[in-house]
Amino acid sequence: MKNHGITRREFIGSTTTAVAAAAIAGAVPGGLIARAADEKPVDTSKILNYNPDMEYRRHGKTGLMVSAVCLGGHSRNNDQERSDIITRCIEAGINYIDACWDNEVKRDAKALKGRRDKMYLALSHGAKEVRNEEFRTSKKLLESLDELLRDSGQEYTDLWRITCLEPGGRHTFNTACEIVDALEKAKKQGKTRFIGFSSHDRRWIQFMIEYFPQIEVVCFPFTTMTKKAPQDSLFDAIKKRDVGAFGIKPFAAASLFAGTPEENNQRGRLAIRYILHSNTVIPIPGMNSIQEVDNVVKAVKERRELDLRESTRLETAGHQAWANLPANYQWLKRWEYV
Repeated sequence: MKNHGITRREFIGSTTTAVAAAAIAGAVPGGLIARAADEKPVDTSKILNYNPDMEYRRHGKTGLMVSAVCLGGHSRNNDQERSDIITRCIEAGINYIDACWDNEVKRDAKALKGRRDKMYLALSHGAKEVRNEEFRTSKKLLESLDELLRDSGQEYTDLWRITCLEPGGRHTFNTACEIVDALEKAKKQGKTRFIGFSSHDRRWIQFMIEYFPQIEVVCFPFTTMTKKAPQDSLFDAIKKRDVGAFGIKPFAAASLFAGTPEENNQRGRLAIRYILHSNTVIPIPGMNSIQEVDNVVKAVKERRELDLRESTRLETAGHQAWANLPANYQWLKRWEYV
């Protein structure tokens, strides 16, 4: 893509360099990046769209330093409103957008025209990937990728994360192999910098990252009610395999919001702080206004650990969210222990 400033051949080389150069680090508020005593300081000039007021975290074996909160693809905006939201994200130092359906990809690629070098943009063609029985071969998946790259005016994407069945365990082993084959070929051909998938099946996710070391990024639900399982946690496997993880539905499909605007803002910030303090995933909330972006950014700047009063408030709000979940989101309750 011309606006990106580099050719496909150039980025293949730069991807390897980025992985090698990025420091293994957790981050703290205020743009500071925590690191072990024997690790070199992170060169902030290498961080895409760096803002000293934003927090950045190393995203697994990709080596990318990604903002502590990112922008989800689902939204209720027209194109101009979405463009304004992306502008505010760029101003705040947010540097990643997750777009998982063709309309989202085309919308966000258009909004980033002329400023593509400010944000990473992930891609998935959800309706023409393995949830659709006709797209369960490497060949068909690659055709789907080519179609969406063409239709969105891109030469390549930063991350191709294939959208899998919510109960991923329903996929056969052969389909899993086809998924990984397509991802590897796309990366080798210069059509994507990094590769991964999304699913709502934690056991299948664990199988995939343990069996296929090629997987670099996974995407799955993480809400205010989600906790690290005391034994056999998915997060242990993620850490061992150095896989980057994004968390969707941090606000439980908006069910967390049931009060006044001010109360909802407070709940939103508590949710982001809780997730960031868990040091497990990078939350990617869908944000529908500039005000929502500002509220999430404010949470990044606030103290991480919740005090007893805040924990009680968030737990109460979480139980209310569970009670308010619509029928098509009841499955979120299965994501209490991960």
